[in-house]
Order: sequence, then C-alpha cells, then structure tokens
Amino acid sequence: MYLYLGHGPRVLYLITSPHDERLGRPRRALVFRVGDSPIQAVVEFLSKDEIDLTNTVRLTNRVIKGCLGLISVEGDIFLALITSATEVGNTRPSGSKPESVARIHEVSFFSLTSSAWDDLPVSPEGSLGTDGVEGLQIRDYAQTSTPPPLFEHPCLPLTKIISSGSFYYALESPWDLSSRLAVRLARDTPSGDVVAFDERFVWNEYIVRSLLDFRDRLDPNERRDLDHCQFIVLAIQGYVGVFTMSLPAPPTNGTPTIATLALISRLGWKRAGTRFNTRGVDDDGNTANFVETETVFSTDQHCVSYVQVRGSVPLFWEQQGLQTFGQRIQITRPQASQPAFERHFSQLMDEYGAIHAINLLGSKENEQSLTTAYGRHLQIARGATEDDLSITHFDFHSVVKTGGHDSVIRDLKRLDTIVDHIDRFGFTMCNAGLDEIITDQKGVFRTNCLDCLDRTNFVQDILSCMTLEQYLQLVHREWILSNILWSYHRELWAENGDALSKIYAGTGALNTSFTRSGKRTLAGVLSDATKSVSRAYINNFQDKGKQVAIDMFLGNLSNQRPVTIFDPIHDSVRSALEQRLSEYSTTKQVTIFTGTWNLNGRPPSESLLPWLFPRERLNDPDIFAIGFQEIVPLTAQQIVQTDPEKRKIWERQIFETLDRRPDKKCNYVLLRSEQLVGTALIILVKNELLSVIRNVEATTRKTGLRGMSGNKGAVGIRLEYHDTSFCFLTAHLAAGHSNVEERNADYQTIAHGLHFLRGKSILSHDNVIWLGDMNYRIDMENFTVRGLAERDDLDALLVADQLKQMMDEGTAFSGYTEGPILFRPTYRYDLGTDVYDTSEKLRIPAWTDRILYRGAQLDLSIYSRAELRGSDHKPVFGLFRAQVRIIDSVKKLALSRLLFNSIASTVPGEQSGEQLNEKLAALVFPSDIAELPPPSSDDLVWWDGPDCPGGVLPIHEFRRIPTRRKTNPFDSPDDSPLSSSPTSSDEELYTDALSLPTPMAPTQAQRKPPPPPPPPRTTKPQGTTTSLSP
Repeated sequence: MYLYLGHGPRVLYLITSPHDERLGRPRRALVFRVGDSPIQAVVEFLSKDEIDLTNTVRLTNRVIKGCLGLISVEGDIFLALITSATEVGNTRPSGSKPESVARIHEVSFFSLTSSAWDDLPVSPEGSLGTDGVEGLQIRDYAQTSTPPPLFEHPCLPLTKIISSGSFYYALESPWDLSSRLAVRLARDTPSGDVVAFDERFVWNEYIVRSLLDFRDRLDPNERRDLDHCQFIVLAIQGYVGVFTMSLPAPPTNGTPTIATLALISRLGWKRAGTRFNTRGVDDDGNTANFVETETVFSTDQHCVSYVQVRGSVPLFWEQQGLQTFGQRIQITRPQASQPAFERHFSQLMDEYGAIHAINLLGSKENEQSLTTAYGRHLQIARGATEDDLSITHFDFHSVVKTGGHDSVIRDLKRLDTIVDHIDRFGFTMCNAGLDEIITDQKGVFRTNCLDCLDRTNFVQDILSCMTLEQYLQLVHREWILSNILWSYHRELWAENGDALSKIYAGTGALNTSFTRSGKRTLAGVLSDATKSVSRAYINNFQDKGKQVAIDMFLGNLSNQRPVTIFDPIHDSVRSALEQRLSEYSTTKQVTIFTGTWNLNGRPPSESLLPWLFPRERLNDPDIFAIGFQEIVPLTAQQIVQTDPEKRKIWERQIFETLDRRPDKKCNYVLLRSEQLVGTALIILVKNELLSVIRNVEATTRKTGLRGMSGNKGAVGIRLEYHDTSFCFLTAHLAAGHSNVEERNADYQTIAHGLHFLRGKSILSHDNVIWLGDMNYRIDMENFTVRGLAERDDLDALLVADQLKQMMDEGTAFSGYTEGPILFRPTYRYDLGTDVYDTSEKLRIPAWTDRILYRGAQLDLSIYSRAELRGSDHKPVFGLFRAQVRIIDSVKKLALSRLLFNSIASTVPGEQSGEQLNEKLAALVFPSDIAELPPPSSDDLVWWDGPDCPGGVLPIHEFRRIPTRRKTNPFDSPDDSPLSSSPTSSDEELYTDALSLPTPMAPTQAQRKPPPPPPPPRTTKPQGTTTSLSP
C-alpha cells in the first residue's frame, strides 16, 4: 500500500500497490478527509480507477503495511499507519489456512487536518528497532531538565509505545490472532465475511472502532473487497515466537517429521499500565498485567494448544510514592473487594472453565498481607463454585532459597494439586488440515506473583513443559528426549518473559538465564542485579509519562473523544438518544453525610453519635464522607513519614459508633480511605451498595512549602454510583489570619493540580463536595467578633467572612455553593470546653471549617455543627440528598434500534431537519417492552407485594393476565413462506434459509456475558486459608 496526499481540500489516499495487486488484492483505495467537527472524518472506499493521482504527492516513501485507526490529539485528527513490520512466522503450518504473524516496528501518524506535521518526523531517533528498545525507553521517558523540542510531533508518545516491538498482527490471511485456537475452531464463521475478535486483547480497538463501523455499513461485496485489501489491522500486544524443527519419525520410513512450536502471549488492555501505576483489580473484574499465553505445537497429524493466564492479585491494592527494593503495599479497599474479586473469577470461569490459581507470593510482611487477603476472598467465592475454583499457595522465594531453582521444578511436579489439575484440564487437540477438535482444554491455571513477571513466567514454563510431555506420552514418546524441542521451548519462554517484562516494568525478566540454559550462572546473577536497579529507576521516574501515552492510545483520558466517521443516520440517532435520556433511565434518591473536623492531633475521647447521627428519625445515610485535618501532630517527623495508625484508630472509632447507634438497620463497610500527613478522607457505604459503586480512586495534592510538603494540601476520593459520578475532597489550607492570598493560591493549586487516573480532574465529575479546614477568617476586631458570636448575630459576622468575600469576587471556589450558616464560628476553643480561646494568642473566632458543593443533583438539607469538645475546633456536618441516574442498557438499545429503523426508512421528502426531528420525537416504545420491577434485595423482593402476599397468586387471577401468545407457540405466522405444517420439507426449509439476508454487522467473538454481581453478604467466614484444593 502507498499513501498519497491531495490538496484543496486536504485528502489522504491509501491505495493498493502493484505488489498487492499481483497477490490478487482488488485495485481499491481508502480516502480520508476531515469532517464538519474536530473529531469527525469522512471516509470513502473507492475503486483505484476513480482517483486522479495527478496532482497528489507521495507522503512517505515507506510501504504501508496497514491502518491501525484514527485518533484525535490536540485538536488534530491523525491516521495511524504501520510503516515497518517483519514476519515472525507461521504459527500453525498444518492448518487449512496459513496463520502467519507480523511484528510491528514502526507506526507513523499523518494528520487529516493540518500540513504542519508533514515534514516533522514522528520519532526524532528514527525507527525504533527491536534491539535496544529497553535503552530507548530510559531516554524517551526520562524526566530531565532539558526542555522538549520547540516543535515536537503530538503523537510522539504514541509512536514510542506502538513502535516498541511488542505489537503484532495477523499477516496475509484473515485469521484472528486475538483468539486462542479452540475459540477460532469453534467459531466456524464464513471465511473473511465477519470480523471476529476477542475484544480483551485488541489494543487498537478504540482507534479502529470507527473504521469497523464504516465497514459494517458497506454492502457485502464492498465489505469483502475491503477485507481482501487488508487495509484495516487489528493488533495485539505481548509476544509471538515461532520455531520450526525436524523430529525423528517412527521407523516405518525414517523420514523426519517437521514440527512447529509457537508461543503466543496476549496482553489484556482493560486495566493496562505500568508497574507502580497499575495494580490489582478494577470494579469490572479486570486485573493489571493480565496475559493469556498459548503454547501451540503442530505436526502434519495434530495441532495441540495449551492455554494459561496470569494477572495481578484481584484485590484493590496499590503502591504509592517512591518505591525502592522494599516495596510498600496498601490494600486500599479491604472490606469492599469481594464483588470485584468474584466478578473477575466469574468471567474467567465463563471463558475458560475451571480455574486453579497458583499464588507465588512469599512470606514477607507486604506479600503475606496480600496472600492472606487472597485466600480469604477465594474461600468466600468458592461457596458458589464447588470444585471449579481452587488455589495453591507456593512460596517461590522460600523454595529457591532452600534448594535453588531446580527445587521449584521438583516440588511443583510433586504437588498433588498441580499434577491433578494438569490431568484434569488437559489440552486442546485438533486434526491437522481438517481443523476438527478432538479434545478440548477443560480449565486453566491462573498464576501470579507480585508483578506477574519473573516468578510467574518461570512457573508457567514448567506447566507448559509438563502438559506438552503429557501429549507426547500419548503420541510420540521418543520426542520427550529430543534436545532440540526442549531447547526451543526454553528459548521461547525466556523471550516471552523478557518481552512481557519490558512492557510492564521496563527491563527484561529476571531468572531468564536459568530458563534458557537450565543453570544459574554468575553472569545471570549480575544481569538480574542490573535489571533490578534499572527497574527501580524506570518505574519511579519514567513510567508516569508512559502511562499517559498508554491511556491516550486506549482512549482512557477523561477529555478524550473518539473520532467518528461521517454517517448522518447514526449521528441523528446519537443526538436523539441524548435528548431522550429520561426514557431509558431512572433516578434514585440517595442520602450522603459529609463531615469535617480538625482534630488538633487528639485521639478519640467522646462519643461521635451527636456528629454522625445529629437528627433523630432520619434514614441512615447511604454514604458517609468524613474528612479530618491534623489527624496527627504536624511535626517534621510526621511530614517526612506519615503514621497511618492514627487514621486507623479513628476508623475503628467511627465503626464502633455505627455499630452502637440506636435502631441499627444496616451495616457499613469502609469503601476507601486516604491520608496526606494530617489530612485524611474516609468513605463508608452501606454494605448492599458495593455492587453498584465502581471506579473508586484516591489521590492527594500537597500545597505546603510550594507543593513540596504535605502539612497542607488536599485528599480526594472519587466514585461512580450507578451512572452518576461523585468527587469528595477534604482540604487543609494555609493558616494565619492575614494569609488570604496564600489560601487562595492553595485552592487554585488543588483545583487545577489534583488529578485522578486517566486525566480525570475535579470538574470531570457530576457532583463535587469540598469539606475541610479552609482556614478563612473573619476580618473584624477580636472583641467585636466574640460579642456578635455570643449574641448569635451571625449575619453581621458573615459580611466580614473572608471565604464569602473570595467567592463573591470569584477568586476562590467560584461556581461552588455553601448552605446558610446558622451556627457559631467553629474555631478556636479551649480544649474540652465551649469557651473561645483564652490563651495568650487570643485567636479571633472564625468559620474555618466549611462544606461547599457543586452539582445539579445535590440538595443540601442540613448544614450545622456538633457540640463535641475533643479538639479546639467544632466538627461540621452537612446532609445531602442526591439524585443518582440508572441507565437501562436494554431500553437504550431498543430505543436506538427504533430510531435507526425510523431514520433508515425516511423517504427523501422527510429528510429536512425539522421534519426528521418531529418524526423522531413522535416515536414511542412498542407496547411489548414492559416495565421491569425494581431489583430484589435481602429485605424486599418484587414478587412479594400487597396484591400477592408471600408471592402467592390465586389461581382465578391467571384468567385475568393478558396474553398475546398464540395457543401453539410453534404455529407459523400467516405470512410465513413456510407451510403451516410442522413437517415442512427439507427443500422448503433450505430454500427459505437461502432467502435470509446476509448479516451486516462486524461482530466480536461471542461469549456469554459475565454473571451479575453476587448478592451482598451480611456475614463473612472468619480466618484465613493458605492452601485450598477441591
């Protein structure tokens, strides 16, 4: 393929080359130009003869290998094209069609909107070859003081990611590299007619989606030509390696057998990222560094496939701050991980069958805490899975320390839980050439260590070897002693370990010298030490920039919008759906308690009931958001190394208060807590809400000493409740009566500098609530303030309130609202009293402790203070009512189809804007789309109501139930082309089948949807488990 540029207007032409045409590909072209909006493109698929290339120029001398998609960066639309790739090999030569793979070496981005980047190389260092990628990463992502070039290509970070040598795509024939052999053979789709793929592993899905939708709208012949031209490429990230060898044949004729050994690792993108930036699980059950690895061994008789998976421990955990060799692990949601944990394993079992987890974490304090929590969660999850989920805990480092790496192999082969599951799971085997499955793999091993790199790769190599030996025992026992086979097997796994480690950690894997040679050498030890030091540097200082590039490529940044291809029908449907949101969604009212208290470094000393439950006969809040300031004394030692124990003491005190409250009706769990020196934010939710609260994240922002110290700053926690987002922030701003500008500067630093993952900011959320010690004072004389406060003349004080003045001027908290202040100033009191400060400093009373909010769905019902005496501040609280939106995806899809069919059937006379809008507005849901009852809970079920107590429906009521069903559901409709007889002939059935329309839409590999989240549990088994087996 070649790329040409036309002017007036700017147009890019991707056309087939003479070489492509000699291979039998059609003479066609894809034409790209910008649309009416900054994120819209116009694409045409034309015959090459329809294009006049006379006034065009060849935009690059490189031969184009394929198109990865369209992406919008900094207001420009770019076309991503593969400009350099090499063939890895045919992974299954014995198949009915070749299954060759190519490795991407360079990707270039060409702008549809501007010529500014035409002459600027995407990579200043030229093509990133596969050698030395590791060294380039150090230079590329280093945060040095050298300023960037004046004109740097905006897609340069993307180029570094995709051109790193870790991306692969299917070559020549249209086969699906993203799916394992068993899925491809079972799919049985018409060759090349439908785009089928495993969406978990296609990394360019975000940028290629618009082109796949464009393909969907073509007629079948055009679609077939587009596929044959191979313009569109689906890429995976991971590793593909192939070795071909000759093995001794049986003594019948002595001709050696040609065998192929391939290893394919597919890295998942749904929780993608670098080592210290992406850990654990998300609320959808996706884990960091999730990889499906498939060993494929093929001969002229059989093809064998063996699949394993790896992934981070599926709990909410992370590693924040500077990490050295003693890594600090924080389990961020210890009480709220079970729904996501079970969702993860439910998805695995639905995809692969039975799962046996192998946990390789050691007995160190940090790793042991993860092991304990892992075992406890899995024990709970096993209650509903019987023998399909089990685990083996294997302390890899302890075994190596005792007996060396050889002892790992010996011990694993002696473990009954491992050997039994290898026998139980088996492998997938098919006939060569016929592609008929003989036996299918019944389950997979899920292996993990801390990073799921070195230890995991070592053990997966052993499991692959054991399974391949199992196959050879049945078919060719003499090959078990083949040195060349096992030499290639070790080399593939060593290369696989290096490739996956470079993606996640920035360096090659440890222990690969032993994997390659079977021996531990001095050179290998020194190499591992060098890699460990390099990892520490790369992961701490370079990976944040790399993480942003990954998120940009995947479309995860909060301000990103996908490029759409001009399509008036779908654009009209999208616009109509936005206007009719209320038709496919409902709202639910929730209550949120927010509280803030500056503790002055004091421990709990009194009941918190007057603060947390200030009013009787009110429903229990759904969410508690509690902010503390000065939870520890602000000493130099605490600023350098914060003590989390004080926060945990207050967490226990809060839970004791919740447990002892009168008329207790529900249980709460700690959703998330986060601390920045003395500032802490704690979020608790009702236990039954865990399954509908997702994407919980925490972050901090320092403002002390110009952002270097955490004695002042803010903590933020964000979450999504159904389909509505919330952001809670607690802040401690600069102190001092006259330091108003410093407080304003602190606010601006937090408002613009506090970011969550994937570029989400404070204002990215539907609802935002600030609570904290804002430290704004009252500009009056001390004596006057005290007198007005004692007389409760609050209006006179509010006139001089610094925060109110700043909000009116728009200097700070612009766009936020505060409830009416009907309580006395909360600062500063003599400890243990209700008397304002009588010390030598005689501080002026002030409303330093405030709650502010923004969001159309928020309604503040109560705003007051509690009369506690455990600090020199009084705690403040606010009780909000909020509307949470719940989108019914089934109704949304039904309405979308209804709108689409209506627009598609519009006659030319109705295509004007007003007529079409009136027609769409008149559409209503068909009567057969019934309203569903609300979801059931432990306390309320939809079938138990006043009309049917206990869910019992009297028999005479059945006669009143309307029905539109025929008496015989198997009767054909009156207009059916088939006869009404149930014994229609085969010829009649076949003739009718031929008349059915060809499917138009590209579909992903069909898979059962994951089961719904489990119902909340009110009790949990106690204790931990170190080893489980069925």
